[in-house]
Amino acid sequence: MQVKKHKLRLIGRREFVDFPLLGVFNIEAKIDTGAYTSSIHCEEIFTKIENEKTVLYFTVVNDGHKMQRFEDFSQKKIKNSFGEMEERYIIKTVVKIGKKKIASTVSLSDRGNMRYPVLIGRRLVKGKFIIDANQIHTGGKKIKEVFIKLTQTNKL
Repeated sequence: MQVKKHKLRLIGRREFVDFPLLGVFNIEAKIDTGAYTSSIHCEEIFTKIENEKTVLYFTVVNDGHKMQRFEDFSQKKIKNSFGEMEERYIIKTVVKIGKKKIASTVSLSDRGNMRYPVLIGRRLVKGKFIIDANQIHTGGKKIKEVFIKLTQTNKL
């Protein structure tokens, strides 16, 4: 069995991310290692029975309010930012940070009163990124490039 070697990349406390399967691009996300799961701001979240199957509908505010449709989803109790448990819908999708595309689960949440429409939790970044809280919008720099710059400027 061959083990796939992951190359770590550097990201900051905020990054621009894409959700290509949802048609959502260049949306600002807060990187939050205190949160386990990731979430995206959605509105008009509802389910409907179609051909005896429950289908999830929602709109991602950043994409011009295009209605999304998912047949494969789940529900989970998640602790919100106020420490209260709430039931949320969970979808499987692809999140792109810099050049990395990551298949992940994302909860749908009304983040209208939050500063950032997307929250990236530690489950998504673990083993893929190193986070520098002093930086923002790095685009997922290669770690090797960062170390070379630091050694050249004698900051290491």
